[in-house]
Amino acid sequence: MDTRVLHKGEVFERVFVNEPEVDLHIVQEAGSRVKIGIVSNDLKQPQTTSNKITVEQAGEGCETEIYVLAFLRGDEQLTTETHVKHAVGGGKSNQLIKYVLDDNARGYFIGDLKIAPDAQKTEAHQTNKNLVLSETAQMRTRSQLEIYADDVQATHGASTGQLDEAALFYMQQRGIGKQKARQLLVNAFMQEILDLLSIDSVDGVIQ
Repeated sequence: MDTRVLHKGEVFERVFVNEPEVDLHIVQEAGSRVKIGIVSNDLKQPQTTSNKITVEQAGEGCETEIYVLAFLRGDEQLTTETHVKHAVGGGKSNQLIKYVLDDNARGYFIGDLKIAPDAQKTEAHQTNKNLVLSETAQMRTRSQLEIYADDVQATHGASTGQLDEAALFYMQQRGIGKQKARQLLVNAFMQEILDLLSIDSVDGVIQ
């Protein structure tokens, strides 16, 4: 586990691309800022991977951003686990986790978001969106939101779906091949996180 303490006003930004495992624990003091990205589109070995991010906002006015993008194929399995705790007030956190799964891939997301009684004026959001491209791929999500303060803005949500058949049909009617249309739709799904992480593209998308 990589443990870090961010002192008042410090900034920590890091993007992990195809790392075999990420295990990060960060404690934030007042006014510090964290931006973490994990992009997994070529796990290679091992095929079963687990990433864990734990962030505790221990000081007022902290900001936390966590963005995860995973493209799994074959028999690849990836677990993403996030734990964000707002211990004091005035902080903000935003989590966006996206999975694309093909073949026999397995994806798991475990999200734990806690807002303590003293964490008034907190704004916290957690979103998990998943795109399943085959009948044998599977995605499981378990998110938990615990709020013990009254004056907060907090949301969490998860959704899993397939490619929009109407959009595929529309694109094919205009001369775009089915595989190319699939690629364009998958790329569009992933682009939101790539933009947030200032990454131009990720190699290895559907060909």
